[in-house]
Amino acid sequence: MALQGVLRPGHIALRVLEIGPALKHYIDLLGLHETGRDAQGRVYLKAWDEHDHHSVVLREAEEPGMDYVGFRVDSEATLDRLANAVKESGCAKDFIWMEAGEHLHTGRRFRFTVPTGHSIELFATKDNVGCATGDVNPDPWPDGLRGMSPSRFDHCLLYGDELDDTVKLFRDVLGFSLAEQVVTQEGMQIAAFLTCSNKAHDIAFIRHAEKNKFHHVSFQLDSWGDVLKAADLISKHDVALDIGPTRHGITRGATIYFFDPSGNRNEVFAGGYIHYPDKPTITWHDKDLGRAIFYHDRKLNEAFLSVLT
Repeated sequence: MALQGVLRPGHIALRVLEIGPALKHYIDLLGLHETGRDAQGRVYLKAWDEHDHHSVVLREAEEPGMDYVGFRVDSEATLDRLANAVKESGCAKDFIWMEAGEHLHTGRRFRFTVPTGHSIELFATKDNVGCATGDVNPDPWPDGLRGMSPSRFDHCLLYGDELDDTVKLFRDVLGFSLAEQVVTQEGMQIAAFLTCSNKAHDIAFIRHAEKNKFHHVSFQLDSWGDVLKAADLISKHDVALDIGPTRHGITRGATIYFFDPSGNRNEVFAGGYIHYPDKPTITWHDKDLGRAIFYHDRKLNEAFLSVLT
């Protein structure tokens, strides 16, 4: 197995103001599938091409945002090894072992807080409930898809201070690669796009004065045409549009951003490039940030940069 250690993003837990409108958004518009509800009132969702029981967890709360994001590792032994390494790194705190079953159909999880203030989890076990096409002689996509119908939860973008030690933890302890970065003219890193796979990014961080801020969760589509269809659905259903459809310079992905009913920013995303471990880090300068974020119009959008949950 070429990929070892941390394999991929596994789930993201979001707070929503009302569960009913949130489910209408994430199921009917976005196109996720409900897979369960627990005694705490949390609702579990997955995309059609994901095998794990869930990749999104929603809970009703007084304010929106992200509770935590979890990454799957390759084995229980790796989970123990990385938990110890995180504890010894000096770059994390608030260590908690979540017992098996605390998430439906999920084994034990190791949770910790990184210097930007965000809660990160590692886990090795989650029940395989299968994808919508099956794994024997499958069709390229299933019948009965709804809404934008993404194939998977792809990544998230988070804002916080103390970016340097957070990036150090992800690179030196968890084994992520720095695919892209944005730096000032003085050389200070203000954005880091990190990958544990061969994607352009699995998680990204932006330097920001406040800790523990959530920018967006992103879901994978197949093509630019699918992004345009998502734009049509956003307009058809009068969903709050943030920006797009357009292309990023960073990651090269085609994109559109919009908001769920609670104000959490969503993205659907297509394209990008393959990142191999020997690929050099792509560097952008802050004076070219408009082109880096929105390649087509090359202009910064203040609301895109500052509206957070």
